[in-house]
Amino acid sequence: MARPDRHEQHGDEQHVNEHGDKPYDSDDNRDRQDPDPRPDNELAGTDTEVGELVGRLTEPGELEPAERRKLLGRLARALSAGGRKARAEGVGRGRFLADIFLSIAPRIPIRDLHTLSEHHHGLTGEELADDLIRTAQKATMTVGAIGGALAAAEFAAPPLLLSAPAQLVAETIVVAAIEVKLLAELHEVYGVRVQGTGPQRAAAFTAAWARQRGIDPLAPASVSLALGAATKTALRNRLMRTLGRHLTTLGPFLTGAVAGGALNRLATKKLGEAIRADLRGKLPPPPERRKLDR
Repeated sequence: MARPDRHEQHGDEQHVNEHGDKPYDSDDNRDRQDPDPRPDNELAGTDTEVGELVGRLTEPGELEPAERRKLLGRLARALSAGGRKARAEGVGRGRFLADIFLSIAPRIPIRDLHTLSEHHHGLTGEELADDLIRTAQKATMTVGAIGGALAAAEFAAPPLLLSAPAQLVAETIVVAAIEVKLLAELHEVYGVRVQGTGPQRAAAFTAAWARQRGIDPLAPASVSLALGAATKTALRNRLMRTLGRHLTTLGPFLTGAVAGGALNRLATKKLGEAIRADLRGKLPPPPERRKLDR
């Protein structure tokens, strides 16, 4: 991911627009907190590496803060390399983010209803949905706090400030992946099964996240049209709004960490409740639910 030159804190900051019309900014500084001897051409921001890192950052279970920081640093470098190439090709920031996210969406680990219940102490129905939203809130809050703390440290150290945007783009991708995972798993809880191949289902859930809505199981086109131009535009705009939210973490001291964690937590809760509002009432009755648990 590219890091724009930011002199005197906010004075020369390039503003993000929802349509991603600005070229993707570059980042030539390496993450100093997570040194890696490999040259940039081996960290070329490939879909495989980005997908693997996002998968590790969104899989079930707790990650140690040091490990999460390390993975976020690696992700920032991978995205930075891809951003340099995108800028050279004249690709807008929003389009780059959307293309990257669509390429890694199939790697987001989505659990079925049985596995979800096992991982959440046997909970089902509304109680399981409550727990999923709480867990997702905690995850995005943690990512926001780590990203905000790193950005705050760099804010206080001008020579390192150039690296802040790369970290925030990595945070944006991970938060989006956590929320897509939440959305998909809420569909499992409420018995709304999305048909199609793995990539088709991933695209459908990503499209639903972009619109902050649940998927209508009675509308077959919701899957087949998931990669249409309108959906890609919605995804680009949603990612740019998420990135814009994370730019508020560029504050001194620990204000960035506090803001990053709080804003992510509130946004994830809002998404979870919106999806529940769409899906609530579609949960099968207990006999049918038991069939889904098998």
